[in-house]
This record gives sequence, C-alpha cells and structure tokens, in this order.
Amino acid sequence: MKRETGLILALDLSDGERCLRVASAVEGHIDAVKVNYPLVLSQGVEFLDELPGPLIADLKVADVPNTNRLICEEVDPHADCLIAHAFPGEDSLRTCVEAFDGEVYTVVEMSHPGAEAVFAGNRDLLADIAVDAGADGVVAPATRPRSITAVKERTGLTVLSPGVGAQGGSPGAAVEAGADFLIVGRSIYDADDPGGAAEKIASGIADRL
Repeated sequence: MKRETGLILALDLSDGERCLRVASAVEGHIDAVKVNYPLVLSQGVEFLDELPGPLIADLKVADVPNTNRLICEEVDPHADCLIAHAFPGEDSLRTCVEAFDGEVYTVVEMSHPGAEAVFAGNRDLLADIAVDAGADGVVAPATRPRSITAVKERTGLTVLSPGVGAQGGSPGAAVEAGADFLIVGRSIYDADDPGGAAEKIASGIADRL
C-alpha cells in the first residue's frame, strides 16, 4: 500500500449505497478504503469489487489455521489487504500470510478503552508474532500514541492506526508517534461534507510528516 495522504477511510457501515457515495466523495484524499464485517455480511463479499482500491478487508481473522485459510481464500479475490489478529498464535497468522495474496496487517492492540486491559500486557508478544509470521504491518491505536511508538520501534513494520476522531485519538499525536496511516471512519462518513472532512484530515497529516 503506497502512502500519499496517509489516510485510510473506514467504512464501518452496512448500507452499500451510502458506502459508495462516501467513497466517491473522498476520492483523492485517501490512500485506501477499509471495510469490515457489517458491510460484508449485509452486501456480500462480491460487493467489495464495487469499491475503489486499494481495499482493506478488516475481518480481524482469528481462528485455527485451517479456518483462517478458508476465510483468506474467500476474500482474496476481492481485497488487496487483510487485517488479522495475532493472538491465536504464529501458526494461525502465518497461514493468513501464506494464503492471502496481498498485504496482511496484524492487530497488536485495539483502540477502544476495554482493550487496554487485555492487550497492554501482551503487546510485545503480539508484535513479535507479527514479525515472526511475516506480516506486512501492524495495527496499533491512535488513542494510545505510546503504543504506536513501542510497536513501531519493536517491529519496524508499517503501522496502521485507528481510533482518530470519534474515539478521541489525535491525528497529529498518532503521526508523531510513528503511525504511517491513520484509519478514520465516523469523523468522515458522518460529516455533512465527507470529502471536505477527509481533505482536512489529510492536510493535517501532511503538516506532520
């Protein structure tokens, strides 16, 4: 995934028509579109072909190796990147890396408040699993910039950072902490002018790079 604006649009929605409108409105201000289960379950995996790329399938794949392989094979023709969890273990994550013909990013810490109690003490272990399994990058929260720095320094991998805006994460703080891409959803798709919102965030990222 090539960085130009450093901004990824998260379409955490189930309304396909709305997703298409928002994606069209932000064209030129984002580097990729990220979708997750609500959209895939409501519209079907083939709907992803209608969205502009690069397309990130944020399925947070987290199962035994064989099931992970089956999931990857189903989504592979429709997405350029995949997000998977590291906590099922290196063998499960490595299966994703081998089965998915694109970039695989690994969650080492989530952005919501409750995640800190679960992930904080295991962050280094999960980061090491990401490296050992051959992942292309990691996901670390903009809501906790220190985690971004720690993961970036430990892995040297590309960092995707969610939690900007609606969850309280600061774009500037996340970029300065080492995030390569910011993942932003509600602050863009809930805005009266999604294109203008995306342009403003992308401009803020550029000022920090």
